[in-house]
Amino acid sequence: MGKATHVNEQDFESQVLKATTPVLVDFWAEWCGPCRMIAPIVEELAGEYEGKLKVVKVDVDSNQDIAFKYAVMSIPTLGIFKGGEMVERLVGYMPKQQLKRRIDTALGASVS
Repeated sequence: MGKATHVNEQDFESQVLKATTPVLVDFWAEWCGPCRMIAPIVEELAGEYEGKLKVVKVDVDSNQDIAFKYAVMSIPTLGIFKGGEMVERLVGYMPKQQLKRRIDTALGASVS
């Protein structure tokens, strides 16, 4: 079963920007209530999209340069990266079905 991987400033480029599959990046922090609410959903999505979408987590407190580079002003922010570029930005908590619709659209899949 797929699982979200923690990445940091040292491996962000290799794990996200140079990934051969699209990547969902969860920008979060330990103290963030909405981040804790969405975390189990992100883990479920990692399993459901295994093989189609890589899921990683970036702690914005420990990796401020990445957060700054991608203008993460509010958390949780979920970014979908394809070919090294952020193609979709989802800010704030949202229900799983809404997240899946946005992910499917960004991946180019049909929306159910």
